Order: sequence, then C-alpha cells, then structure tokens
Amino acid sequence: MPGAGRAPALLLDDVLRARIHQALQPFVPLHATPGSRRPAAVALTLIEEGDGARLADVPAPVGWSREAAILLTRRATGLRAHAGQWALPGGRMDAGEAAEQAALRELHEEVGLELGPAAILGRLDDYVTHSGFAITPVVVWGGEARLLAPNAGEVASIHRIPLAEFLRADAPMLEPCHDSVHPMLRMPVGSGWIAAPTAAFLYQFREVCLLGRSTRVAHFEQPEFARR
Repeated sequence: MPGAGRAPALLLDDVLRARIHQALQPFVPLHATPGSRRPAAVALTLIEEGDGARLADVPAPVGWSREAAILLTRRATGLRAHAGQWALPGGRMDAGEAAEQAALRELHEEVGLELGPAAILGRLDDYVTHSGFAITPVVVWGGEARLLAPNAGEVASIHRIPLAEFLRADAPMLEPCHDSVHPMLRMPVGSGWIAAPTAAFLYQFREVCLLGRSTRVAHFEQPEFARR
C-alpha cells in the first residue's frame, strides 16, 4: 500500500544534520574482507525533497519542499548490468581512491551534484554482492541540490524520495531465500520496492541514523534479478 504507516516529515536542516552526524560518530562500520572483490562506493545523499519523488503513487509537494529526502536514481536501460534498477549514485573506485572520494566523484558524474569533503557525514557497513563487488556506502549531505542533471549514459531518472517513506511501518520487507539461511531484504517505496544492496543501505541508514539502532545488514540476500 503506497505510503503505508508513513512517519512525519523531517526537514533538511541543521538539526537533522547534527542528528545524523552524532549517530555515525560512535558507529563502527564493518569492512569487507579483501580479496578478489572489486571495491566500489555509493553516495547515500541527503537533499531537499524539492519538487517530489516523480513517482505516480508518492504525492508531490505543492511548490518546493524542504522536507529531507534521499537521492535515488533509476539506472539507464542500456546498461549491461542492473539496467532499470533503483540505485544510489556510485561505481568502482579508481586506483588509490578512497571510498569518500569515489562516492563524491560518482555523485558528480551521474547527477551533476558537485560537493566537497565537508559534505561527508560518515560510512555504513560494506555490502558484498553476488557479482563480486564490495560496496562501501558513504553518507553525504547534499543540501538543496536544485540543479540536478542525469548522465544519460548511466541514469534514466533522478528521484527525491522523502525520508519519511523509509520510516514506513511496513519496512523492511523480508522473505525467505531458497539458497540461503538469510532472508532477502526489500524496502517499500510507493506501491513498489527497492532490492538489496540498495535496500540494505537504506535500511541501515534508517536504523542507525534515524532510529538509533546499531543494526547490521551485510547478511541480507539479494533477489535473483539483482545478482547478475
């Protein structure tokens, strides 16, 4: 059900920034074991809801909204891997690049949002995908972010999903996995849902940064379509 049990709105302001920063300070993120896995980073970016999520079943605000939102994209349909799926801006780390540097670089390349190191609030747990990536999520403060532009080669659309949508009473969605003792994790958005690994980052952000729970997510499974 769209917006089921949705929480009250949170404004993108200094109070929220301090709250998230303080929650991340004592949090010790888990790092993936080195090996053949390819290191990657994503930017979990806090921005204003602005003109809405651009989803038919998530109501758009009247005028420009200062409600806090997370910047999500739909991957371009022409990509070889994960075409059309929900994603946070991100990609492989270049040689000698830190996760924070890679996340900011990919954020600029994919959606045109250029930020400096001061925008970094912290990290969440690494997540190892079935396709062999070890992904580090970096929490970023993006501000208004009014002038976003999708890189057509990588991004089909940009979405500003209100934080309240990830605090819904029906999140997270867990279901058994036929080849694992761990369940698959999904996060509802409107009448649809987002799969792990992106869902894992969103869920941990909700738990650690908004609800003050030291919740781990690296064990949650991906659905079959997200493993390729």
